[in-house]
Amino acid sequence: MIGIGGIGMSALARYFLAVGKDVAGYDRVSTPLTDELTEEGARIHFSDEANMVKQEYTNPGDTLVVFTPAVPSSHKELTYFRDGGFSVLKRSEVLGMLTKDKRCIAVAGTHGKTTISTLIAHLFQTAGIPCSAFLGGISKNFQTNALISKGDEWMVVEADEFDRSFLKLYPDKAVITSCDPDHLDIYGDASKLESSFRQFISQVKNGGEILIRKDVEHLATKRNAEGIYTYSLEPGAAFYTTGMKLTQGQYSFDLHTPSGILKGFKTVLPGLVNVENAVAAAAMGQLLGMEEKIITKAIGSYKGVKRRFDVRINREDMVYIDDYAHHPRELESFIRSVRELYPGRTITGIFQPHLYSRTRDFAEGFASSLSKLDELILLDIYPARELAIPGVTSEIIFKNVLLEKKILCTGKDLMEELKKRHPEILLTMGAGDIDRFVEPIIELFS
Repeated sequence: MIGIGGIGMSALARYFLAVGKDVAGYDRVSTPLTDELTEEGARIHFSDEANMVKQEYTNPGDTLVVFTPAVPSSHKELTYFRDGGFSVLKRSEVLGMLTKDKRCIAVAGTHGKTTISTLIAHLFQTAGIPCSAFLGGISKNFQTNALISKGDEWMVVEADEFDRSFLKLYPDKAVITSCDPDHLDIYGDASKLESSFRQFISQVKNGGEILIRKDVEHLATKRNAEGIYTYSLEPGAAFYTTGMKLTQGQYSFDLHTPSGILKGFKTVLPGLVNVENAVAAAAMGQLLGMEEKIITKAIGSYKGVKRRFDVRINREDMVYIDDYAHHPRELESFIRSVRELYPGRTITGIFQPHLYSRTRDFAEGFASSLSKLDELILLDIYPARELAIPGVTSEIIFKNVLLEKKILCTGKDLMEELKKRHPEILLTMGAGDIDRFVEPIIELFS
């Protein structure tokens, strides 16, 4: 597995380990996730050395090679396997193979995939129904990103739009959360992204069902599934909230459904965005025929996903929340939810842009969203799989942020900068390696 330490790749690695396969792989650096995989039996190395794999892997007939699109085509080990006649598949292709003969629920959308798919897996667990799940984050209920259940079970997967990966899936049921312009380095423009979502929706199996957020229901006009249901926080959808209240940071609500009202929902997680995610999961629970008490119990006992509205310090004098938000709409939604929970308090945000292309394409959107903070610390761009683009730096966001209190800061200087501050509400945001600062920040302010 080339890129074994990625969140999606590591879930597949855990699956293959669980079913008794010999699992080995490469990644650039050692991380807590690769350490866990090693403890679980995977053999992982961190240098791209073709000679290493040439000695061990000589028979194309007994080895499957899985790679992530984030790995460059010039990767030496990947080149060896391709030239040697091995079966070399993208992660998405393998996911498609594993789900082909299973009952599959796929969660697609530019935001919310991880939380909703993890919530649906938690519904199955609460109901005692066998379920395997491949998740894009570490569930706090399961403490893993993969659930493995042997037998004729359901599979819950994230349907990732990056690199059109989700077009390898043909689910029985699908959830579509959003379709905001993103990955324009792949798609070119928003219309082509929408076309791929329409194609994904058309791949839902005959007799299947689609649950789609109300504001993107136009994507589901052409499809081969029989049932189409919308969800929203507001009336007008098939599933929506009624009687919502916020009490001491916790939302309670009832859920209007096509067959009546389900009562007594409470969310552990803060933020309206998590109420909407809960609505989607609860709606899917009802479409699956789960009992009302199971659905309300699951929603009320769901602990969330690491790096999704992840409250790490919660004191009267300071709150620190870490979040994976890396798109302007995600940032705006996250900051708005924090503002609603902590009205009148000063919010300081640390943001690390992810990808040069995304920064270039959405610089104005990022600036607008980050202007909703009170103070901003803006880090350098995390390049991930990309080479630098001339003229594209964090400065193109920074110059348009409408805040008096804003600074540009390198990663190596961040902790020194934070030592000068005593923030009321502190946020870390981004999809790069900003998570490496989480524990140091907790230690600094504890």
